[in-house]
Amino acid sequence: MFIFLVSTIIHIFKPPFRPYNLLKQIHFIGIRSLFVIVLTAAFAGMVLGLQGYYTLSRFGSEGLLGPAVALSIIRELGPVLSALMVTGRAGSALTAELGIMRIREQMDALETMGIHPLKSLLAPRVEAGLIVLPLLNVIFDVIGIFGGYLVAVHLLGLSSGTYFGGIENAVEVKDIQVGLIKSLCFGMLITWVCTYKGYFTQRGAEGVSQATTSAVVTSSVLVLVFDYFITSVML
Repeated sequence: MFIFLVSTIIHIFKPPFRPYNLLKQIHFIGIRSLFVIVLTAAFAGMVLGLQGYYTLSRFGSEGLLGPAVALSIIRELGPVLSALMVTGRAGSALTAELGIMRIREQMDALETMGIHPLKSLLAPRVEAGLIVLPLLNVIFDVIGIFGGYLVAVHLLGLSSGTYFGGIENAVEVKDIQVGLIKSLCFGMLITWVCTYKGYFTQRGAEGVSQATTSAVVTSSVLVLVFDYFITSVML
């Protein structure tokens, strides 16, 4: 798998460059995942605001709700949940698409015509994942923080100045950088595993289904594992 990843990254920087293939994958992985990202972020922020308020109110610290919601989303929930949603929506589709091309021998046909599948099929998907995941993470962060704001201010009666003032004082540039680094790593991880599983799919419809299931499960578990190690290094 490591050799596969290195070969794919090398093909990203090798000419000829085809921007259309990259834009197509950015649209597929990123834009078509916006709805599920926005929906997940809104309710994650609202749940954090609700649970955080009643937890902090026991200690008379309701004014810390804004920083608690923002830091939880920016450092952890934003990168992890956006990566898991993209894995379920786009990663499974990438694996199935490549697997079907493999069992229909379309990849063999490309190689016969002198077109390397790593360059034409896999490199654009990995590159799109590296571009899209940090952008989706930023959108998740913003929507999640405003979801917490809706619950804290309009439902529970917390002052909007207290909510956003606490966020301004507590959130540092380092916190945002940690979230972006995580999402960048997750973008590479998801596309790497899913394209690998699709590229080496076994023959038959059963092989495609097994590769898709394995890709989603493996990617999701690795996202959580790498999240721990990245957090332990960057704390």
